[in-house]
Amino acid sequence: MTGNAPPRWDRKMQQRLARGEAAALGELYDRFASLVHSQAHRMLDDETAADLVTREVFGYVWENPDAYDPKQGSMRSWVARLTHRQSVRRLREEDGLRDDADEGGIGLEERVHRATAAARADYIVASMPTPLRAALELAYVQRRDYRQTAADLGVTEDEARRRLRLGLQLLSTAHTRPLEGTSPPGYGRPL
Repeated sequence: MTGNAPPRWDRKMQQRLARGEAAALGELYDRFASLVHSQAHRMLDDETAADLVTREVFGYVWENPDAYDPKQGSMRSWVARLTHRQSVRRLREEDGLRDDADEGGIGLEERVHRATAAARADYIVASMPTPLRAALELAYVQRRDYRQTAADLGVTEDEARRRLRLGLQLLSTAHTRPLEGTSPPGYGRPL
């Protein structure tokens, strides 16, 4: 298989969806619903809106399976892009209904950027190798220093520091704005 060929599961899933197999939609939902919902919730900060975006994304996938282009990346990145686009659309609709002063003077584009960065950070943490994620969770969620983190993980202090440094370096990319014509980390190529 060439480097540009989509994973076999992605191709088969698209074919099954195009044939109208309801079981394929169920399988896709089982695989990606938590990604879609958590990304939408992180961007919108509203459980009901995240539920709605989740339904809309999977409805779109069901009605438009041919919209997935394997040359643009994996099905996972396509679903993440759909979620991002739908969440941004909701933020823009919401912005039309409220005054910017409600957000402490923060404009729509800044809110979209913050929500996008937060969603990318979630995606990066979920995608990073388990040893890095475990070190970050111990240090920043459970408030352990690097010595305690090393002891809890059963690694040397140098290794704990290395894992924390690498994890933080990965996370730091979530807050950078992508260059024009490029995609943020974890979202495949631009549409």
